[in-house]
Amino acid sequence: MSGNDDLTHTDEEGDVQMVDVGDKPDTARRAVARGEIHLAESTVDAIRGDEVEKGDVLATARVGAVQAVKHTWETIPMCHQIPITNVDTDFELGDDRVTLTVAVETTGKTGCEMEALEGVTTGLNVVWDMVKAAEKDESGNYPGTRISDVEVLTKEKRALE
Repeated sequence: MSGNDDLTHTDEEGDVQMVDVGDKPDTARRAVARGEIHLAESTVDAIRGDEVEKGDVLATARVGAVQAVKHTWETIPMCHQIPITNVDTDFELGDDRVTLTVAVETTGKTGCEMEALEGVTTGLNVVWDMVKAAEKDESGNYPGTRISDVEVLTKEKRALE
């Protein structure tokens, strides 16, 4: 494979590399991501009523999401370790789904959209882990339980004042 000027994570020989951000100025950055987990209505009702045997599903998922944001650089190979200045998590309970939105802020040389995505996916995985006993059918499967529609909603950058 030859190098490609459009691919920032490859060198001139086409080998994978971390992008050098050393010469970039520090900027204020914010990214927001969202995703959802589809569940049985009875499971969402149990979450809503704080009746899940394992405990408070949303509080646990919030902690998992924040931990994932802070550790993204350890799980995504080419991500830089960045200083996280704020993480906001917001859960919405529908009839048959839980939607999680994660907003991440940093001041630095590179964006934080990967951190927001990691927060969403891990937070939703925690929800699944907390409710899997209620979602499992007789054969041990999880019919209809799925995580979907994970996306970056916004990515912002502004100069520091």
